[in-house]
Amino acid sequence: MNSLMTAAALAMATAMTASDQPQMTTVAKAIGSNPNKAPNDATDPRAYLNEVNGDEAMTWVRAHNLSTVNKLSKDPRYSEYQAEILKILQATDRIASPGFAQGDMIDNFWQDGTHVQGLWRRASWESYRSGKPQWRTILDVDALSKAEGKTWVFAGGDSLPPANNLRLISLSDGGKDANVVREFDIAKGEFVKEGFVLPEGKQSVTWVDENTIYVTREWTPGEVTVSGYAYVTKVLKRGQGLDQAVEIFRGDKKDVSAGRGVLRDIDGKYVMDTSYRGLDFFNTELAFYPNGHNDSGKVVLPLPNTAIFDGYYKGQAIYQLKSDWTSAKGTVFHNGAIIAFDLKAALADPAHVEPLALFMPNEHQSVKGTAQTKNRLVLSILSNVTSEVRSFDFGKGRWSSFKLALPENSTLSLTSSDHGSDHLFVFSEGFLGPSTLFRADAASGKVEEIKSIPERFDAQGLQVQQFWATSTDGTKVPYFLVARKDVKLDGTSPTILYAYGGFEIPMQPRYSAVLGKLWLEKGGAYALANIRGGGEFGPKWHQAGLKTLRQRVFDDFQAVAQDLIAKKVTSTPHLGIMGGSNGGLLMGVQLTERPDLWNAVVIQVPLLDMVNFTRMSAGASWQGEYGNPDDPAEGAFLRSISPYHNVRAGVAYPEPFFETSTKDDRVGPVHARKMAALFEDMGLPFYYYENIEGGHAAAANLQESARRYALEYTYMSQKLMDNSAVALGPCGRIEAR
Repeated sequence: MNSLMTAAALAMATAMTASDQPQMTTVAKAIGSNPNKAPNDATDPRAYLNEVNGDEAMTWVRAHNLSTVNKLSKDPRYSEYQAEILKILQATDRIASPGFAQGDMIDNFWQDGTHVQGLWRRASWESYRSGKPQWRTILDVDALSKAEGKTWVFAGGDSLPPANNLRLISLSDGGKDANVVREFDIAKGEFVKEGFVLPEGKQSVTWVDENTIYVTREWTPGEVTVSGYAYVTKVLKRGQGLDQAVEIFRGDKKDVSAGRGVLRDIDGKYVMDTSYRGLDFFNTELAFYPNGHNDSGKVVLPLPNTAIFDGYYKGQAIYQLKSDWTSAKGTVFHNGAIIAFDLKAALADPAHVEPLALFMPNEHQSVKGTAQTKNRLVLSILSNVTSEVRSFDFGKGRWSSFKLALPENSTLSLTSSDHGSDHLFVFSEGFLGPSTLFRADAASGKVEEIKSIPERFDAQGLQVQQFWATSTDGTKVPYFLVARKDVKLDGTSPTILYAYGGFEIPMQPRYSAVLGKLWLEKGGAYALANIRGGGEFGPKWHQAGLKTLRQRVFDDFQAVAQDLIAKKVTSTPHLGIMGGSNGGLLMGVQLTERPDLWNAVVIQVPLLDMVNFTRMSAGASWQGEYGNPDDPAEGAFLRSISPYHNVRAGVAYPEPFFETSTKDDRVGPVHARKMAALFEDMGLPFYYYENIEGGHAAAANLQESARRYALEYTYMSQKLMDNSAVALGPCGRIEAR
């Protein structure tokens, strides 16, 4: 999951002091139509917005886009913000994020003012290390887009090991999840003539050998799961048409998705076939085929369906447990643990699988991710929402590890690992510390700093603090606050509160040039809430907010807001909130549950209709997170928190800003459209902006991103700063009025 958006009319805020009551927007009026109708109900007055590319719907979208841009762009800050951020996004002194390629080569995907859709390019390691890489262009996506009349978004691909010269490249039209796949020859820098080509679809593809691929896609119209994903895999040989492919695996239409794949070792050698069936978003039946491509001998290991297969290392299967599990011998392995066992031995005798534990997190730890070099297994670990990286080895029947000497108290991201050596690239960053690239040797522990980006905003006088709020049920919830050291605790600091709270995704400190330049540098404060539903403290932290327990997530967020107000960092007139995708649902709920707490709400690529979400885009796949609207208990809870169904007459709401994308085929734009239209029908002012391209990321290139940021921060500045007791001095310093 990711982020979303909506909008309409603007009312300029009036000046107020910290003791004033917030000037909320127009009180909602009662309307005759029923917003609780299903999206396909002919009596729904907003049903025309369900047709994503329909003429009537797009007329509505363009009119509201124009209204929003016209109103916000009249503020001189809009053009200033857009220019500032575009300059940063297109800066040539950015770090060209490296990816290990074949041999000593480094790959990078680059976008700037000239290369809007981007360049896939390659340089030698020594050239890259020198700081002046000599790049060879592999694919110019702008040139391809121009030649084919598309807005191609480069979506990566799958290379054929061990040479890794042939790649099945995915290209998305405008950023959709659906993509086309084409075979590409990297050495020649061109698409393979009469090579593999797959038309657009939500599909997955993997190499079997040079002349064979497995393809999982919608083979006949409607042959997808209820979530809209493929579940039938066929073998496609070089030179064959799709109609000649032979089926080798079929999941169930009730699955989220399903497919057949290939397991390889670190050298790229074929080990065996695998298959998976996504029973729901968090439960997967993983099967192994020790006899190779032959279907006979399929084995499903006696592990929980929640366990995630994380890799194959020196013959060991690496799993991450999401629930407690007891082995055949009675050994208890707790949720969050990383375990390993001899895969081939386990497949020969599944009833007696007895793993070893690599890592057992405590209550405030979680494993963020794993990577593998030629000889080492690497874990990225969170402890109290800060990172460390450990390198593991397996030998003589036991595991050993050491911690890599990377920066403390920072966010560490494993960017790329080399299967031909023990090197890996790691980024380190923090709210106020610019991103720095390191090259580490996972075997020796040697760490080399490669490059750090220049500071993009003035962080002088700012500090980062971690606090803990107490939620309704007594749970302690951590959050970060970035503000000036000399912040006046009088409730007047313009503050943006951000959170996600779902799908076990942790929120960590990041160096955001946008946030720093357009907000922190101008006197604003920023809070990041690590609420339940996320992955900051492992599976339990996530599972505490699943389905009918989700009110805890919303309560956690409100508790952080109330803690900020109690500390007199801010107050309702100066407090705004922002979040996208699942975080967009969070924002929608906060808008309808606690309209009295906020004066600005940015709702990005959101879910908002929780009564009908399973029938919208890929919504059915998220029942494991949210619950089933057709279940009596879960359905009743979902209706009680569904933002679209809880806008009430006679309530004063803050004026929200809805954002979405026409080509978001994951969550879809209909949620945001209909919520905005409901506000319109009820006489409530709002802003709405729907990027015509961009997919779930809501932007297909840097220019679109800069425009969206300018709109968001102009809105936030008007709502939260124009009423603040903070002003810019003549030299740009923050001064108290």
